[in-house]
Amino acid sequence: MSVLASERRAIFVSATQAWGRDAELGLNNLLVHRTRSLLTMLGMIFGVAAVVAMLSIGAGARQKVMALIEQMGVRNLIVEAKETLDWQAHNKMRKTSPGLTLSDFRVIEADLTGVIASTPRKRIVPSKVIPKPQQEIPTLYGVRPSYQQIARLQLLEGSFFSDEDEKTGAPVCVLGSAAKWSIFGTSRALGEYVKVNEQWFRVIGVVNPQLSSTAPVAGAPAVDSNNIIYVPLQAAMLRMEDSYSENRDEIDGIYAELGDESKIPTAAQLTRAILDSSHHGADDFSIVVPAELLAEQKRTEHLFNVVMVAIAAISLLVGGIGIMNIMLASILERTREIGLRRAVGARQSDIVRQFVVEATMISFVGGTIGVMLGFIISRAIAWFAGWSTVVTFGSIALAFLVSLSVGLVFGIYPATKAARLDPVEAIRYE
Repeated sequence: MSVLASERRAIFVSATQAWGRDAELGLNNLLVHRTRSLLTMLGMIFGVAAVVAMLSIGAGARQKVMALIEQMGVRNLIVEAKETLDWQAHNKMRKTSPGLTLSDFRVIEADLTGVIASTPRKRIVPSKVIPKPQQEIPTLYGVRPSYQQIARLQLLEGSFFSDEDEKTGAPVCVLGSAAKWSIFGTSRALGEYVKVNEQWFRVIGVVNPQLSSTAPVAGAPAVDSNNIIYVPLQAAMLRMEDSYSENRDEIDGIYAELGDESKIPTAAQLTRAILDSSHHGADDFSIVVPAELLAEQKRTEHLFNVVMVAIAAISLLVGGIGIMNIMLASILERTREIGLRRAVGARQSDIVRQFVVEATMISFVGGTIGVMLGFIISRAIAWFAGWSTVVTFGSIALAFLVSLSVGLVFGIYPATKAARLDPVEAIRYE
């Protein structure tokens, strides 16, 4: 048994030494022809860099969208009113539908099973806020206290308003993080007063920063989640002077959180049926189901990854052709060398291994440089364009493995051709 182990060890050491010698010869050849080797690698370098950069941009965008959808709540059901400030269009729609109302909310709340929290929402864009915000005027949300649970709001300081505040329509408010900084800057906000239109509200809490998007997400309107003033629903409906009240629905949103995520599709169908009946088929609302959006986003991510694999293969194919071309040219230059090696006892497998190792080294070095360049490009895009980019291990591994595979595949044919040269004719070749 020990003899067999010794033989295996000797074979392994011999093979390792052979591969090591070929790697040294290949490296020396690349260093001798530096310019040619670099030009050969360019296709591989830019191909790998493009793949890493594209995947990082795509991963960053998908990560942000999925985080926004998860923030909306995978157990939530959201109804959004499709409102318009066009008086004629509004009146035409209201001849058919009364718009989203508190009655709709009460029916939905009563008919849906498994609801653990729900609230209507009244959204108002104030004409003025005092103290004057340093940036865009915050949006006002009139909601019930249960909105804190539904939206997973975490308080940075203070507290959210209570059920008693909601019943009495108390003039209190909770500020989003951006609204707080815009109105009060670094000063303490708790206990201070904010005048929204003609109504004063006392600040009782400040919300932790949330993810936000400047573009609509799956039917939900584009609102900066951090630039919001939250007030009790009764306070918004009774105390606020809305200059667009004649063109507004009674409420413009409904949120419901269910205890069982599997019941959300059924709840969405029932909600649509209820609203279609009360709105007489008017398409003046949309239903947003974050759980379905998240599942769809994951399917899209899988498809995107498949497409990126195909793009990677096509991009690196050009680099592989360049490697094959330079290896074929190298064979012509080193025909005498090949003949001499064969004459002194080198086998065809030794010649094949030598040229395959050289081709693989070109791919390895080109892939390494390409990965570093792709990382730099993705960071530069994130810095200058302000986009979110994520360089994942998967993107690096994909680009690197494909580059090595391309080098290996496109190096086999030149290596086989070199190994088949007749030793006598190779030595006589000039």
